[in-house]
Amino acid sequence: MGAQDTQDAQDTATRLRAIGDELSDRFYERADVVRTLVVTLLAGQHSLMLGPPGTAKSEMARELTGRIEGAAYWEILLSKFTAPTRMFGPIDVAALAQGEYRQVYEGRATTAHIAFIDEIFKCSTAALNETLGFLNERIYHPENGGEPIRCPLIGAITASNELPGGEDSAAVYDRLLVRIEVGYLADPANFAALVRSAVTRPQEPNRTTVELAALRHAVTEAVPAVDVPEAIVDAVCTLRAALRRKELIASDRRWRQAVGLLQASAFLDGRAAVATTDLAVLTHVLWDSPAQRPIVEREVLQLVHPDAKEALDLADAIEELEAQLDAMAGQSREALSEWVIKKAHNKLATAGKRLEKLRAEAAGAGRSTAAIDRISGRQRAVRARVLTEALGVDASTVQAQL
Repeated sequence: MGAQDTQDAQDTATRLRAIGDELSDRFYERADVVRTLVVTLLAGQHSLMLGPPGTAKSEMARELTGRIEGAAYWEILLSKFTAPTRMFGPIDVAALAQGEYRQVYEGRATTAHIAFIDEIFKCSTAALNETLGFLNERIYHPENGGEPIRCPLIGAITASNELPGGEDSAAVYDRLLVRIEVGYLADPANFAALVRSAVTRPQEPNRTTVELAALRHAVTEAVPAVDVPEAIVDAVCTLRAALRRKELIASDRRWRQAVGLLQASAFLDGRAAVATTDLAVLTHVLWDSPAQRPIVEREVLQLVHPDAKEALDLADAIEELEAQLDAMAGQSREALSEWVIKKAHNKLATAGKRLEKLRAEAAGAGRSTAAIDRISGRQRAVRARVLTEALGVDASTVQAQL
Protein backbone atom coordinates (compact mmCIF):
# COMPACT_ATOMS: atom_id res chain seq x y z
CA MET A 1 0.00 0.00 0.00
CA GLY A 2 1.09 3.60 -0.62
CA ALA A 3 1.70 6.10 2.16
CA GLN A 4 -1.80 7.61 1.86
CA ASP A 5 -3.44 4.18 1.84
CA THR A 6 -1.45 3.23 4.93
CA GLN A 7 -2.54 6.41 6.70
CA ASP A 8 -6.17 5.83 5.74
CA ALA A 9 -5.99 2.23 6.98
CA GLN A 10 -4.54 3.39 10.30
CA ASP A 11 -7.37 5.90 10.64
CA THR A 12 -9.93 3.17 9.96
CA ALA A 13 -8.38 0.91 12.60
CA THR A 14 -8.31 3.79 15.10
CA ARG A 15 -11.99 4.54 14.48
CA LEU A 16 -12.97 0.89 14.83
CA ARG A 17 -11.06 0.63 18.12
CA ALA A 18 -12.89 3.73 19.37
CA ILE A 19 -16.23 2.21 18.34
CA GLY A 20 -15.32 -0.97 20.21
CA ASP A 21 -14.40 0.99 23.34
CA GLU A 22 -17.64 2.97 23.24
CA LEU A 23 -19.78 -0.13 22.86
CA SER A 24 -17.85 -1.93 25.61
CA ASP A 25 -18.60 0.98 27.94
CA ARG A 26 -22.28 0.80 27.06
CA PHE A 27 -22.75 -2.98 27.21
CA TYR A 28 -21.51 -4.44 30.49
CA GLU A 29 -19.29 -7.54 30.32
CA ARG A 30 -19.32 -7.51 26.52
CA ALA A 31 -15.85 -6.15 25.63
CA ASP A 32 -14.63 -9.45 24.17
CA VAL A 33 -17.92 -9.96 22.30
CA VAL A 34 -17.75 -6.50 20.73
CA ARG A 35 -14.11 -6.84 19.70
CA THR A 36 -14.76 -10.25 18.18
CA LEU A 37 -17.72 -8.92 16.16
CA VAL A 38 -15.54 -6.10 14.78
CA VAL A 39 -12.70 -8.51 13.91
CA THR A 40 -15.17 -10.83 12.15
CA LEU A 41 -16.54 -8.00 10.01
CA LEU A 42 -12.99 -6.92 9.11
CA ALA A 43 -12.29 -10.46 7.96
CA GLY A 44 -15.44 -10.43 5.81
CA GLN A 45 -16.84 -13.37 7.75
CA HIS A 46 -20.07 -14.21 9.58
CA SER A 47 -20.59 -14.50 13.34
CA LEU A 48 -23.06 -16.19 15.67
CA MET A 49 -24.03 -14.88 19.10
CA LEU A 50 -25.34 -17.84 21.06
CA GLY A 51 -27.22 -17.21 24.28
CA PRO A 52 -30.56 -16.82 26.02
CA PRO A 53 -33.06 -14.05 25.25
CA GLY A 54 -32.50 -10.66 26.83
CA THR A 55 -28.70 -10.55 26.60
CA ALA A 56 -28.55 -7.53 24.24
CA LYS A 57 -27.54 -9.56 21.18
CA SER A 58 -29.71 -7.66 18.71
CA GLU A 59 -29.02 -4.31 20.37
CA MET A 60 -25.26 -4.80 20.06
CA ALA A 61 -25.61 -5.75 16.40
CA ARG A 62 -27.73 -2.68 15.63
CA GLU A 63 -25.46 -0.33 17.55
CA LEU A 64 -22.33 -1.65 15.85
CA THR A 65 -23.71 -1.59 12.32
CA GLY A 66 -25.26 1.82 12.95
CA ARG A 67 -21.72 3.21 13.25
CA ILE A 68 -20.92 2.33 9.62
CA GLU A 69 -21.97 5.40 7.64
CA GLY A 70 -23.41 4.67 4.22
CA ALA A 71 -23.97 0.97 4.88
CA ALA A 72 -27.31 -0.61 4.00
CA TYR A 73 -28.46 -2.58 7.02
CA TRP A 74 -31.05 -5.36 6.95
CA GLU A 75 -32.38 -7.50 9.76
CA ILE A 76 -34.93 -10.26 10.12
CA LEU A 77 -36.33 -12.61 12.75
CA LEU A 78 -36.62 -16.01 11.09
CA SER A 79 -39.22 -18.69 11.63
CA LYS A 80 -39.91 -22.07 10.05
CA PHE A 81 -42.43 -20.31 7.79
CA THR A 82 -40.22 -17.50 6.50
CA ALA A 83 -40.42 -17.49 2.71
CA PRO A 84 -37.34 -16.74 0.57
CA THR A 85 -39.13 -13.78 -1.02
CA ARG A 86 -39.53 -12.13 2.40
CA MET A 87 -35.77 -12.30 2.85
CA PHE A 88 -34.55 -11.53 -0.65
CA GLY A 89 -37.31 -9.59 -2.38
CA PRO A 90 -41.13 -9.76 -2.51
CA ILE A 91 -43.04 -9.99 -5.74
CA ASP A 92 -43.87 -6.60 -7.31
CA VAL A 93 -47.68 -6.83 -7.30
CA ALA A 94 -48.14 -3.80 -9.54
CA ALA A 95 -45.81 -5.26 -12.17
CA LEU A 96 -47.51 -8.63 -11.88
CA ALA A 97 -50.85 -7.01 -12.66
CA GLN A 98 -49.25 -5.84 -15.92
CA GLY A 99 -48.12 -9.37 -16.70
CA GLU A 100 -44.51 -8.85 -15.62
CA TYR A 101 -42.96 -11.08 -12.95
CA ARG A 102 -40.52 -8.95 -10.96
CA GLN A 103 -39.12 -8.85 -7.41
CA VAL A 104 -38.45 -5.78 -5.29
CA TYR A 105 -34.93 -6.09 -3.87
CA GLU A 106 -34.45 -2.71 -2.21
CA GLY A 107 -34.32 -2.94 1.58
CA ARG A 108 -33.85 -6.72 1.57
CA ALA A 109 -30.88 -9.04 2.05
CA THR A 110 -29.96 -8.69 -1.63
CA THR A 111 -28.95 -5.02 -1.17
CA ALA A 112 -27.51 -5.18 2.39
CA HIS A 113 -23.90 -4.51 3.31
CA ILE A 114 -24.47 -5.75 6.85
CA ALA A 115 -27.15 -8.26 7.85
CA PHE A 116 -28.47 -9.23 11.26
CA ILE A 117 -30.34 -12.55 11.22
CA ASP A 118 -32.05 -13.47 14.49
CA GLU A 119 -33.03 -17.07 15.24
CA ILE A 120 -30.84 -18.13 12.32
CA PHE A 121 -31.43 -21.85 12.89
CA LYS A 122 -35.16 -21.46 12.36
CA CYS A 123 -34.47 -20.89 8.67
CA SER A 124 -37.23 -22.57 6.66
CA THR A 125 -36.43 -25.45 4.34
CA ALA A 126 -37.69 -23.34 1.44
CA ALA A 127 -35.21 -20.56 2.23
CA LEU A 128 -32.27 -22.79 3.16
CA ASN A 129 -30.46 -22.99 -0.19
CA GLU A 130 -30.80 -19.26 -0.84
CA THR A 131 -29.57 -18.46 2.68
CA LEU A 132 -26.53 -20.70 2.20
CA GLY A 133 -25.81 -19.07 -1.17
CA PHE A 134 -26.18 -15.64 0.42
CA LEU A 135 -23.72 -16.48 3.21
CA ASN A 136 -21.28 -18.48 1.09
CA GLU A 137 -21.06 -16.79 -2.28
CA ARG A 138 -23.00 -13.56 -1.63
CA ILE A 139 -25.45 -14.40 -4.42
CA TYR A 140 -29.21 -14.78 -4.76
CA HIS A 141 -31.03 -16.72 -7.46
CA PRO A 142 -34.23 -14.87 -8.46
CA GLU A 143 -37.56 -16.67 -8.29
CA ASN A 144 -38.03 -16.33 -12.05
CA GLY A 145 -34.79 -18.17 -12.77
CA GLY A 146 -32.91 -15.13 -14.06
CA GLU A 147 -29.23 -14.38 -13.70
CA PRO A 148 -27.90 -14.70 -10.11
CA ILE A 149 -27.74 -11.37 -8.27
CA ARG A 150 -24.47 -10.47 -6.58
CA CYS A 151 -25.10 -9.12 -3.08
CA PRO A 152 -22.84 -6.44 -1.54
CA LEU A 153 -22.77 -8.26 1.83
CA ILE A 154 -19.62 -7.68 3.90
CA GLY A 155 -20.68 -9.91 6.76
CA ALA A 156 -23.69 -11.24 8.63
CA ILE A 157 -24.16 -11.10 12.38
CA THR A 158 -26.51 -13.85 13.47
CA ALA A 159 -28.06 -14.84 16.80
CA SER A 160 -29.75 -17.84 18.34
CA ASN A 161 -31.03 -18.99 21.70
CA GLU A 162 -30.13 -22.60 20.93
CA LEU A 163 -27.82 -24.83 18.94
CA PRO A 164 -28.95 -26.24 15.58
CA GLY A 165 -31.22 -29.24 15.89
CA GLY A 166 -31.19 -30.81 12.42
CA GLU A 167 -29.16 -31.32 9.26
CA ASP A 168 -30.59 -28.23 7.56
CA SER A 169 -29.71 -25.88 10.42
CA ALA A 170 -26.35 -27.63 10.90
CA ALA A 171 -25.45 -26.64 7.32
CA VAL A 172 -26.04 -22.99 8.22
CA TYR A 173 -24.12 -23.40 11.50
CA ASP A 174 -21.08 -24.63 9.58
CA ARG A 175 -21.03 -21.40 7.54
CA LEU A 176 -20.75 -19.22 10.66
CA LEU A 177 -17.00 -19.01 11.26
CA VAL A 178 -17.15 -17.23 14.61
CA ARG A 179 -19.30 -18.45 17.51
CA ILE A 180 -19.59 -16.31 20.63
CA GLU A 181 -21.35 -17.30 23.84
CA VAL A 182 -23.34 -14.43 25.36
CA GLY A 183 -24.78 -14.96 28.83
CA TYR A 184 -26.57 -12.95 31.47
CA LEU A 185 -24.53 -10.50 33.56
CA ALA A 186 -22.44 -12.39 36.10
CA ASP A 187 -21.20 -9.51 38.25
CA PRO A 188 -23.85 -8.21 40.72
CA ALA A 189 -22.23 -4.76 40.58
CA ASN A 190 -22.76 -4.61 36.83
CA PHE A 191 -26.32 -5.82 37.27
CA ALA A 192 -26.94 -3.04 39.82
CA ALA A 193 -25.53 -0.52 37.32
CA LEU A 194 -27.86 -1.94 34.66
CA VAL A 195 -30.86 -1.47 36.96
CA ARG A 196 -29.80 2.11 37.77
CA SER A 197 -29.50 2.85 34.06
CA ALA A 198 -33.20 2.04 33.64
CA VAL A 199 -34.24 4.86 35.99
CA THR A 200 -31.64 7.52 35.26
CA ARG A 201 -31.36 9.66 32.19
CA PRO A 202 -28.32 8.45 30.25
CA GLN A 203 -25.64 10.87 29.12
CA GLU A 204 -25.31 11.37 25.38
CA PRO A 205 -22.64 8.80 24.47
CA ASN A 206 -19.66 9.39 22.21
CA ARG A 207 -20.51 8.12 18.76
CA THR A 208 -17.51 7.41 16.56
CA THR A 209 -18.35 6.28 13.04
CA VAL A 210 -16.50 4.84 10.07
CA GLU A 211 -17.32 5.26 6.38
CA LEU A 212 -18.53 2.23 4.43
CA ALA A 213 -15.85 2.83 1.77
CA ALA A 214 -13.14 2.82 4.45
CA LEU A 215 -14.44 -0.44 5.94
CA ARG A 216 -14.64 -2.03 2.48
CA HIS A 217 -11.06 -1.01 1.71
CA ALA A 218 -9.91 -2.51 4.98
CA VAL A 219 -11.73 -5.79 4.27
CA THR A 220 -10.57 -6.17 0.67
CA GLU A 221 -7.10 -4.57 0.73
CA ALA A 222 -5.61 -3.69 4.11
CA VAL A 223 -6.48 -6.81 6.12
CA PRO A 224 -5.29 -9.31 3.45
CA ALA A 225 -2.02 -7.33 3.26
CA VAL A 226 -1.20 -8.07 6.93
CA ASP A 227 1.81 -10.40 7.10
CA VAL A 228 1.52 -13.89 8.62
CA PRO A 229 4.99 -14.91 9.90
CA GLU A 230 6.16 -18.53 9.79
CA ALA A 231 6.10 -18.60 13.60
CA ILE A 232 2.33 -18.04 13.48
CA VAL A 233 1.90 -20.79 10.88
CA ASP A 234 3.81 -23.13 13.20
CA ALA A 235 1.64 -22.09 16.16
CA VAL A 236 -1.56 -22.79 14.20
CA CYS A 237 -0.23 -26.22 13.21
CA THR A 238 0.64 -26.91 16.85
CA LEU A 239 -2.85 -25.88 17.95
CA ARG A 240 -4.49 -28.11 15.32
CA ALA A 241 -2.45 -31.11 16.50
CA ALA A 242 -3.28 -30.43 20.16
CA LEU A 243 -7.01 -30.20 19.45
CA ARG A 244 -6.98 -33.34 17.29
CA ARG A 245 -5.47 -35.24 20.21
CA LYS A 246 -8.57 -34.22 22.15
CA GLU A 247 -10.79 -35.31 19.23
CA LEU A 248 -11.76 -31.73 18.35
CA ILE A 249 -11.64 -31.67 14.56
CA ALA A 250 -12.24 -28.53 12.48
CA SER A 251 -12.45 -28.56 8.69
CA ASP A 252 -9.57 -27.40 6.52
CA ARG A 253 -11.85 -24.61 5.25
CA ARG A 254 -12.43 -23.35 8.79
CA TRP A 255 -8.70 -23.30 9.54
CA ARG A 256 -7.97 -21.43 6.31
CA GLN A 257 -10.67 -18.84 6.97
CA ALA A 258 -9.36 -18.43 10.52
CA VAL A 259 -6.13 -16.98 9.11
CA GLY A 260 -8.15 -13.98 7.90
CA LEU A 261 -9.38 -13.45 11.45
CA LEU A 262 -5.79 -13.39 12.70
CA GLN A 263 -4.95 -10.76 10.08
CA ALA A 264 -8.05 -8.74 11.01
CA SER A 265 -7.13 -8.86 14.69
CA ALA A 266 -3.64 -7.55 13.94
CA PHE A 267 -5.06 -4.81 11.67
CA LEU A 268 -7.49 -3.69 14.37
CA ASP A 269 -4.60 -3.33 16.81
CA GLY A 270 -2.63 -1.29 14.26
CA ARG A 271 0.02 -3.94 13.49
CA ALA A 272 1.43 -4.88 10.08
CA ALA A 273 1.97 -8.54 11.01
CA VAL A 274 0.07 -11.18 12.96
CA ALA A 275 1.47 -11.82 16.43
CA THR A 276 0.92 -14.59 18.96
CA THR A 277 -1.51 -12.32 20.78
CA ASP A 278 -3.95 -12.57 17.84
CA LEU A 279 -4.39 -16.32 18.34
CA ALA A 280 -6.81 -15.53 21.18
CA VAL A 281 -9.61 -14.94 18.64
CA LEU A 282 -9.48 -18.65 17.71
CA THR A 283 -11.19 -19.38 21.02
CA HIS A 284 -14.42 -18.44 19.21
CA VAL A 285 -13.76 -20.48 16.06
CA LEU A 286 -12.73 -24.05 16.85
CA TRP A 287 -15.63 -25.48 18.88
CA ASP A 288 -18.96 -26.96 17.88
CA SER A 289 -20.69 -27.14 21.26
CA PRO A 290 -20.31 -24.79 24.26
CA ALA A 291 -18.95 -27.71 26.31
CA GLN A 292 -15.92 -27.77 23.99
CA ARG A 293 -15.15 -24.07 24.31
CA PRO A 294 -13.18 -24.29 27.61
CA ILE A 295 -10.99 -27.02 26.07
CA VAL A 296 -10.26 -24.83 23.05
CA GLU A 297 -9.63 -21.80 25.27
CA ARG A 298 -7.15 -23.78 27.38
CA GLU A 299 -5.14 -24.90 24.34
CA VAL A 300 -5.18 -21.41 22.80
CA LEU A 301 -4.18 -19.76 26.06
CA GLN A 302 -1.21 -22.08 26.43
CA LEU A 303 0.01 -20.91 23.02
CA VAL A 304 -0.58 -17.24 23.74
CA HIS A 305 0.90 -17.32 27.25
CA PRO A 306 3.91 -19.49 28.09
CA ASP A 307 2.89 -19.27 31.78
CA ALA A 308 -0.79 -20.02 31.13
CA LYS A 309 -1.01 -23.01 33.46
CA GLU A 310 -1.20 -20.81 36.55
CA ALA A 311 -3.96 -18.64 35.10
CA LEU A 312 -5.93 -21.74 34.12
CA ASP A 313 -5.46 -23.26 37.58
CA LEU A 314 -6.76 -20.03 39.11
CA ALA A 315 -9.77 -20.19 36.80
CA ASP A 316 -10.51 -23.74 37.99
CA ALA A 317 -10.24 -22.66 41.63
CA ILE A 318 -12.63 -19.75 41.05
CA GLU A 319 -15.17 -22.01 39.34
CA GLU A 320 -14.92 -24.46 42.25
CA LEU A 321 -15.67 -21.70 44.76
CA GLU A 322 -18.71 -20.62 42.76
CA ALA A 323 -19.95 -24.22 42.66
CA GLN A 324 -19.58 -24.38 46.45
CA LEU A 325 -21.55 -21.15 46.81
CA ASP A 326 -24.34 -22.59 44.66
CA ALA A 327 -24.36 -25.79 46.73
CA MET A 328 -24.78 -23.77 49.95
CA ALA A 329 -27.98 -22.09 48.78
CA GLY A 330 -30.54 -22.01 51.61
CA GLN A 331 -28.03 -22.34 54.42
CA SER A 332 -28.00 -19.90 57.31
CA ARG A 333 -26.19 -16.59 57.13
CA GLU A 334 -23.92 -17.82 59.94
CA ALA A 335 -22.84 -20.88 57.95
CA LEU A 336 -22.25 -18.79 54.84
CA SER A 337 -20.24 -16.20 56.78
CA GLU A 338 -18.07 -18.92 58.29
CA TRP A 339 -17.38 -20.37 54.82
CA VAL A 340 -16.42 -16.93 53.53
CA ILE A 341 -14.08 -16.21 56.43
CA LYS A 342 -12.38 -19.62 56.46
CA LYS A 343 -12.19 -20.32 52.77
CA ALA A 344 -13.65 -18.09 50.07
CA HIS A 345 -12.33 -14.64 50.99
CA ASN A 346 -8.63 -15.47 51.10
CA LYS A 347 -8.74 -17.68 47.98
CA LEU A 348 -10.55 -15.05 45.92
CA ALA A 349 -8.33 -12.22 47.14
CA THR A 350 -5.17 -14.21 46.40
CA ALA A 351 -6.45 -15.17 42.95
CA GLY A 352 -7.28 -11.54 42.16
CA LYS A 353 -3.82 -10.31 43.10
CA ARG A 354 -2.09 -13.07 41.17
CA LEU A 355 -4.21 -12.44 38.08
CA GLU A 356 -3.30 -8.75 38.22
CA LYS A 357 0.39 -9.69 38.24
CA LEU A 358 -0.03 -12.18 35.38
CA ARG A 359 -1.87 -9.55 33.36
CA ALA A 360 0.87 -6.98 33.93
CA GLU A 361 3.51 -9.51 32.88
CA ALA A 362 1.57 -10.43 29.73
CA ALA A 363 0.98 -6.78 28.78
CA GLY A 364 4.63 -5.95 29.39
CA ALA A 365 5.67 -8.77 27.08
CA GLY A 366 3.24 -7.62 24.37
CA ARG A 367 1.00 -10.68 24.76
CA SER A 368 -2.80 -10.72 24.63
CA THR A 369 -4.53 -10.15 27.95
CA ALA A 370 -8.00 -11.13 26.69
CA ALA A 371 -8.08 -14.59 28.30
CA ILE A 372 -6.66 -13.34 31.61
CA ASP A 373 -9.19 -10.50 31.52
CA ARG A 374 -11.99 -13.07 31.18
CA ILE A 375 -10.66 -15.01 34.17
CA SER A 376 -10.32 -11.78 36.16
CA GLY A 377 -13.90 -10.93 35.25
CA ARG A 378 -15.02 -14.28 36.65
CA GLN A 379 -13.02 -13.63 39.82
CA ARG A 380 -14.71 -10.26 40.33
CA ALA A 381 -18.14 -11.70 39.58
CA VAL A 382 -17.73 -14.59 42.04
CA ARG A 383 -16.35 -12.30 44.71
CA ALA A 384 -19.29 -9.94 44.19
CA ARG A 385 -21.69 -12.89 44.53
CA VAL A 386 -19.97 -13.89 47.77
CA LEU A 387 -20.38 -10.37 49.14
CA THR A 388 -24.03 -10.05 48.16
CA GLU A 389 -25.35 -13.58 48.63
CA ALA A 390 -23.21 -14.88 51.50
CA LEU A 391 -22.60 -11.69 53.48
CA GLY A 392 -25.70 -9.70 52.51
CA VAL A 393 -23.81 -6.65 51.22
CA ASP A 394 -25.97 -4.24 49.19
CA ALA A 395 -25.30 -4.93 45.49
CA SER A 396 -25.21 -1.21 44.72
CA THR A 397 -22.16 -0.80 46.98
CA VAL A 398 -20.28 -3.90 45.88
CA GLN A 399 -18.16 -2.24 43.18
CA ALA A 400 -16.50 0.03 45.73
CA GLN A 401 -15.46 -2.98 47.80
CA LEU A 402 -13.84 -4.99 45.00
